[in-house]
Amino acid sequence: MLLHNRTGLGSRKARAIAVAAAGVAIAIALTGCSSTSSTSGGGSKKANLAITFLPKSLGNAYFNTSDKAGGAAVKSFGGTYAEVAPAVASANAQIPFINTLTQKKVGAIVLSSDDISANCSAIAKAQAAGVKVVTFDSDTKPGCRNLFINQATAEGIAEAQVAIMVSDIGTSGDIAILSSNPTDTNQNQWNALMAKEIAAKYPNLKIVTTAYATNDPATALSKTAGLLQAYPNLKGIISPTTIGIAAAAQYVSTSTFKGKVAVTGLGTPNQMKPYVKDGTVKAFALWNPGNLGILAAYAAKALVSGQITGKQGDKFTAGSLGSFTVGADQTVLLGKPTVFNEANINNFNF
Repeated sequence: MLLHNRTGLGSRKARAIAVAAAGVAIAIALTGCSSTSSTSGGGSKKANLAITFLPKSLGNAYFNTSDKAGGAAVKSFGGTYAEVAPAVASANAQIPFINTLTQKKVGAIVLSSDDISANCSAIAKAQAAGVKVVTFDSDTKPGCRNLFINQATAEGIAEAQVAIMVSDIGTSGDIAILSSNPTDTNQNQWNALMAKEIAAKYPNLKIVTTAYATNDPATALSKTAGLLQAYPNLKGIISPTTIGIAAAAQYVSTSTFKGKVAVTGLGTPNQMKPYVKDGTVKAFALWNPGNLGILAAYAAKALVSGQITGKQGDKFTAGSLGSFTVGADQTVLLGKPTVFNEANINNFNF
């Protein structure tokens, strides 16, 4: 009997030692985890809210607006914001930045892609390392990223620009498109849809050429001059890029073509206000780039925190913008484009 009691005490002591050892092992494991990621009060891993915006290039007024608003959103929900970008936009210029951000182990990259596929390999490495990638403004192939924040449907953007041009010059005549880089995903899609819209509805309206200004104001000015010299019967220029439309309007406003050649496209109100006021531009379109940046920031947060995975039907809230639902091809739609003209342009400040 005494032997039996001693055996029971020994077993209990062994169990106590085992439990204590297990506790130490867990504490060490948690300490190890805390060196790479902080934990919440419940012990779950805290989301890595280091979110970096990577636009096509630095110094672009459009991206200045979107990224500033996106940065404010990131800071409002307790994240860490940064912005990096190449000085000059090109198909491969963003790849080194994606690679560096992957090495830094940021939580998410918010990317306006300069090419539909050039960034995909670098993005795949980022995703394999646990980095979420949200494209906005200009997309990659759907399989290359976690989400695309679409400013408006491509069809809606194309239709709005064509409708303004038809309102300006009528349903016949020669027009030209002044685009940005020949590899830009969004530009190419809009240009193709504008051509389709014109062919289907306005057979007497002819797109004589598409010129590329490579997101550079000086190049856009030069290309505008070249278009007007090469096509003396030109009645209008559509520029689906904020740099291009501002440059085209600037050139036309101080030339003999003012009042003869219509200019429209996609621009920001603050850029275009002088040309609307002096009659060079009657109307142009855009969405709110600040809201686009805010929506992209909150989408990144929702992905990083595990609130959504990016599958169709996922829902998340983007601050004061309200609730959004992920659609087909992991796309989230901001809304319809806005048409700006003399009647409403003073109501906007971006």
